Amino acid sequence: MANTSDIKNGLCIKLKDGLWQVIEFQHVKPGKGAAFVRTKLKSLSTGRVVDNTFNAGVKIETVRIETRTYQYLYNDEMGYHFMNNETYEQIPIAKHLINAPEFLKDGLMCTIMFHAEEEIALSCDLPTHIEAEITYTEPGVKGDTATNTMKPATIDTGAEIRVPLFVDTGDWIKVDTRTGEYSERIKK
Repeated sequence: MANTSDIKNGLCIKLKDGLWQVIEFQHVKPGKGAAFVRTKLKSLSTGRVVDNTFNAGVKIETVRIETRTYQYLYNDEMGYHFMNNETYEQIPIAKHLINAPEFLKDGLMCTIMFHAEEEIALSCDLPTHIEAEITYTEPGVKGDTATNTMKPATIDTGAEIRVPLFVDTGDWIKVDTRTGEYSERIKK
């Protein structure tokens, strides 16, 4: 058992209704009254973010979390399947636990967070950037480069993103998986 002085960003705790991860925290010592800790907690099961306040010195139950690298294989009606490259163990993960499933590509290495005692997958994070090929986009019109106008494009994962006018079908780009935005064009 820990107490409120042990709270830090990334700490996973068990509250009455599930597992939560601390996103932000602030120790507050008002001029009058007792100190307290104001936190923002993210539910590891639903992804919901809530504000919570703990009185100073209150005991909290921490949860041991492990992160492991897994390789994405495929998806079917059971979920998205990942493989541990060291043990070749395969696990299915539900779509709602993955931060950006529309950007998953075969062979992509992802970081999966596990509840260490119960061996349950809690979340799956893709790399911050992926390289993708443009499979379809309207051709850019010559002379339309005065402004930073964007146009829709479909990438090889099937996701649709917005790209600058100079990007054409067959080009390779770098996509930010956190925001789903175009980062840059790359040479292949």
